[in-house]
Amino acid sequence: MTSKVIYLGNLRTECEHLKSGDKFNTDAPTDNNGKGEAFSPTDTVATALASCMLTVMGIKATQLDGVELKGSTASVTKIMKAEPRRIARIEIELDLQGVEKNKDRRILENTAKTCPVLNSLHPDMEKAISFNWK
Repeated sequence: MTSKVIYLGNLRTECEHLKSGDKFNTDAPTDNNGKGEAFSPTDTVATALASCMLTVMGIKATQLDGVELKGSTASVTKIMKAEPRRIARIEIELDLQGVEKNKDRRILENTAKTCPVLNSLHPDMEKAISFNWK
């Protein structure tokens, strides 16, 4: 088992990663009867995409000479669709540093575009990914 989710009431859950004991809460968004006081479940999906991209790029960076992505960031925008209610579009803007060579940048961009979360999302969902190299 990977995780356990407890419904706390008032449209809020507590999610626990069983191996580490790390926890986070989710809350329904304000546009869907919630208070919006924590990540919504769909926020976690969009954020997981950015986290996955940075993680696999970090793994690949260890195989490249002199590349360190530490301090790189991702800005995430999630756009919902009403009927049926689902994520219509995820926009990820990656601000990346520590990579001087264009060849390494291309390798890392290709790596990000093959991350497991991206490969798991429905093909009808729009994904707009931009890479900004500092």
